[in-house]
Amino acid sequence: MPYKLRSKPTALRILEFLNKRKKLTNKEKQHYLNLHRGYEGEILFDNFTEKLQCECLILNDLLLEVNNTSFQIDCLIITGDKTYLYEVKNYAGDYYYQTDKLFKKPRLEVINPLHQLSRSEPLLRQLLLPTGFIPQIDASVVFINPSFTLYQAPLDKPFIFPTQIKQHMRSINEMPSKLMEKHRKLADRLLSLHLSESPYNQLPSYEYGQLRKGIICFKCHSFSVSVKQRECVCQECGYKESLTSSVLRIVKEFEILFPNEKITTNNIHDWCQVVNSKKSIRRILSSNLTAVGSHQWTYYK
Repeated sequence: MPYKLRSKPTALRILEFLNKRKKLTNKEKQHYLNLHRGYEGEILFDNFTEKLQCECLILNDLLLEVNNTSFQIDCLIITGDKTYLYEVKNYAGDYYYQTDKLFKKPRLEVINPLHQLSRSEPLLRQLLLPTGFIPQIDASVVFINPSFTLYQAPLDKPFIFPTQIKQHMRSINEMPSKLMEKHRKLADRLLSLHLSESPYNQLPSYEYGQLRKGIICFKCHSFSVSVKQRECVCQECGYKESLTSSVLRIVKEFEILFPNEKITTNNIHDWCQVVNSKKSIRRILSSNLTAVGSHQWTYYK
């Protein structure tokens, strides 16, 4: 079990919802796809790290700040003798390396992840300086996508290619590792310094009136959902979901999109659209959330 689990970034969740409920610009859509692809790659990497059997502490998706400079670490693995820092890239297709630059064929320059790595590592050391314990750090860029190929790959760069990941994890497993109190204190300090949200999230502006209302099918993501007794049924794919589950899912979406709005029976009734009975919505909210206030001023948390 990772010491810090990976969770889907709020910015990605918001863009997922917006992509279904409004038309994103090409730039916004590309930003959404980039975030989605990056998160998928990190989840793929987690499948490897979670199989480690040695004594280690795995911290995923750390957002840290030192001297007003924030930086992100996709994955950090603390072992007895060494700490492994990973920058995970989900690049797909044919790339080539030339004069310290990375290009996607035929000649599209992309961000060289080594630059991100060379920024994160010294900032991490700087952050740990007050603790008096700075472990040996082994920093690498992991190319996780099996369809990725890098031509002219330099041998002296800390790249881990898709075909090398299993062997890399095997080598960590085979290294003797004994965790001590200082390692756990290190992990706990990093957890305490983790920032929940990036100050640099690039989100499109949106208003309630701009978004399409209704319950979205959990399976096929269509709006063709109708309520039959206490079930929501998708007319496109036939997927069935309990009314309670559908409403609670839509409540979570409303809460993420509009964190400053109160969860009330009227708000959720309007957001769902297809649930005719306010009484049903009130029953679901009162049974699953905590009511605050009374009568027409009641809202839920």
